[in-house]
Amino acid sequence: MKRALWLVIAIAAAIGIPLALGGAELFARLRQFPMHLLLGMFAMIMLCWVINSTRTRLLLGDQARNVGPVRCLGLVMATEFAYCATPGGSGAPLTFMALLRRHGIHPARAGAVFAMDQINDLLFFLCALIGVLCYALLHHLSEHMRGLLVSSAVLIVAALVGCGFLARYHRRMLSLSGKLLAKLRVRHATRWRWARRTLHFSAQLADTLRQPKRRLLLAFVLTCIHWSLRYSVLYITLIGLGAELDWAWSFLVQMLALCAGQFSLLPGGAGAAELTSAALLAPMVGKSTAAAAIVIWRIVTFYFYLVAGGPLFLILVGKPLLKRLLRLRQDP
Repeated sequence: MKRALWLVIAIAAAIGIPLALGGAELFARLRQFPMHLLLGMFAMIMLCWVINSTRTRLLLGDQARNVGPVRCLGLVMATEFAYCATPGGSGAPLTFMALLRRHGIHPARAGAVFAMDQINDLLFFLCALIGVLCYALLHHLSEHMRGLLVSSAVLIVAALVGCGFLARYHRRMLSLSGKLLAKLRVRHATRWRWARRTLHFSAQLADTLRQPKRRLLLAFVLTCIHWSLRYSVLYITLIGLGAELDWAWSFLVQMLALCAGQFSLLPGGAGAAELTSAALLAPMVGKSTAAAAIVIWRIVTFYFYLVAGGPLFLILVGKPLLKRLLRLRQDP
């Protein structure tokens, strides 16, 4: 109930910001937007789901036979819904592991696949940021935008270095964390259980990384295609509104806005993503155009995920949980 309330508040803030920015002109700009472009962007998102499900089955390796293409597509859509509906996307890995477990895949293996998926995402954004940075050297860029671009690149590099450090020294970190938990008077059985789970996860991640290089490369290529399509939504939206903005700048605006949304810990970054994108877009294309672009962009990349993934989440996650609760209540 509390999460649902947070989601309603976040969506109300997300709607209010474009309304305040665009004013009376907002609805006129939205009515003028070409319908074929809107439908095309929805088709792009559906293609992204298909790409993600293919990537998941690639990373699962031999265990992909437990999850058919259609079921994997539903799993991806439900996971994306959980990502958008929970603070900081915290529900996504739990949903992903819970659904794969029902197909006979151990949570450690599912967690390793999810982690590998996130590493691929970080690698893509690092490569994309380097490309945008090279593009920025040939074009005028304000000091503020340049600082945001460099700081984003530094954060991604730090995240990748941190992942590498944990992979290289995970046993030492596990030992240190065990000592710290012992000082905090955590029970020995609990410490042992978490240590066993961590070692199992690291072994599964290493096994995922030992897959054929061609398969890993294909998974990364699919990652690049997925994010290139998804991050083209704002660019196409601006074209439909008659505004001129390079793809590199639209990519940077989306990345910074979604990063701000992540740090806000609001469901889907609602409110924070709109506020950040409005602050970045308005000086470039004008207030009314920025407001209309933000509304369309968020409809396609946020609300559509909630509307399309919500029913699947309820069927795949909510319904089995409800049945379990009913069985418990019927037991004497």
